[in-house]
Amino acid sequence: MLKNLWCRYRRWILYGIFGVLTTMVNFSAYFICYQIFRWANVPSTLIAWLFAVSFAFFTNKVWVFESRHFTSRLVLQEGVRFFSSRAMTGGMDIAIMYIGVDVLAGPALAWKIGSDVIATILNYVASRFWAFRTVENYRGMN
Repeated sequence: MLKNLWCRYRRWILYGIFGVLTTMVNFSAYFICYQIFRWANVPSTLIAWLFAVSFAFFTNKVWVFESRHFTSRLVLQEGVRFFSSRAMTGGMDIAIMYIGVDVLAGPALAWKIGSDVIATILNYVASRFWAFRTVENYRGMN
């Protein structure tokens, strides 16, 4: 039964695991920049985003969407798609953080968690149907 569930929901399970790890990278980088280094909110959010997206690209490429081909052309194509889709959700993250923390004076870490949940859902859709869509074409190359 567990094997059947694993086979059926493998991609979702792995995305969830690596999503949590990516969120931890994002949250940790933000916390370090904002709380420890005392940098401003928006630059802290941007730096956290860069760390998280870089981590997410490789984990999603290899384990979640199983794109294990590393030709320069394919990695560049996937990278551009992945980072551009994440740039959209990154912009949304910065806007939410700016409004929630700088404008509304809300608790930064609570706003960060809420923003990350929204971004995670949107990122899965973008990765699955756009960034790594070429993976299906390379399955037979194993």
